[in-house]
Amino acid sequence: MEKSFLFLPDISGFTKFVQSTEVEHSQHVIAELLEVLIAANTQDLKLAEIEGDALFFYKENEIPSQERLLAQIETMFTAFYSHLKLLETNRICPCNACASAPNLQLKIVAHCGDLQFIEVQGNRKPFGQEVIQAHRLLKNSIASENYALISKQLASAIELPIYYWSKLYRFKEGTDTYDEREVAYIYSLIDRDKLMLHDFSKGKKVHFERPPNLEDEQEFPISANELMEYITNYTYRHLWVKGVDKFEYNENEVTRLGSEHVCVINGKHLNFVTVTKHVAPGKLIYGEMTTSPPPVDALYQFYIIEPLSKSSSRLRLETYWEAKSLVKKLLMALFVKRIFKKNTAASLRQLGEFASSRS
Repeated sequence: MEKSFLFLPDISGFTKFVQSTEVEHSQHVIAELLEVLIAANTQDLKLAEIEGDALFFYKENEIPSQERLLAQIETMFTAFYSHLKLLETNRICPCNACASAPNLQLKIVAHCGDLQFIEVQGNRKPFGQEVIQAHRLLKNSIASENYALISKQLASAIELPIYYWSKLYRFKEGTDTYDEREVAYIYSLIDRDKLMLHDFSKGKKVHFERPPNLEDEQEFPISANELMEYITNYTYRHLWVKGVDKFEYNENEVTRLGSEHVCVINGKHLNFVTVTKHVAPGKLIYGEMTTSPPPVDALYQFYIIEPLSKSSSRLRLETYWEAKSLVKKLLMALFVKRIFKKNTAASLRQLGEFASSRS
């Protein structure tokens, strides 16, 4: 029987991250990172299981070559740290989960051996001593949380030199004892500065040389961070924005610059994207824009939150629009402005009622 391949990417710092931050956002961040790692599987590996903060991949009766293994490891690290950079750059949420996400790290363990399988409720999963060994290797004595570890068994099978080095890798020997048995491996710490991170779209920051077309203001009996969550978390939108048939959005994503959502009103889809603009230090801001609603060419709304105390805050809602043609400008001045003013006032009132009911 040919040896099989086992591959375990594990997010380092997961336990501390979840226990010391807002649970819902930490779950979203981890879910996004796991999806990124799954998408970075370039070797047609099978996903046996998602193990909380780790993924368990395998390939039956086949081991990737030295070149393909090292390329797969680099691809995973590159995808992981590229996504963390995106989260850091486009963050708007002030919570601890979103602020500390860039501190997460990644470790990868690769091993090989003979596999057995068990079937549980129709799912065939790897089983046996080599699976146990691969998981034990995650519990090692390496003085880092950011590394690639390759068992001596796998390194020998693919003829990977013990002290292999390249621009990214500097392998060293290591050993640990499990059940009174010494297990050898090689490992390389990964310097994220040596990874060619992916480009991503940075959030749009807009600037206006004029006052808003509409503005309103209201105080709330909740903290600024709580109010920011109720505004930016689209699961709450239907509770304070009325007249919308439904909201469509990515439920597993923390809202950030560039996030998109859709308001469906009377069967019409209005596409929004998260943007921002400058505000005074100490204030929070969430902005969104759309080019969907007639008769405007673009509509911007900014929710600017000022903390007043630990349990109170002030929200200023600013609305800007662009109407390029004379006809559109007349329609806005004569009819649509009053409708917008009525709707934004109603939304603020309903947001206040919703916030008060949860305080």
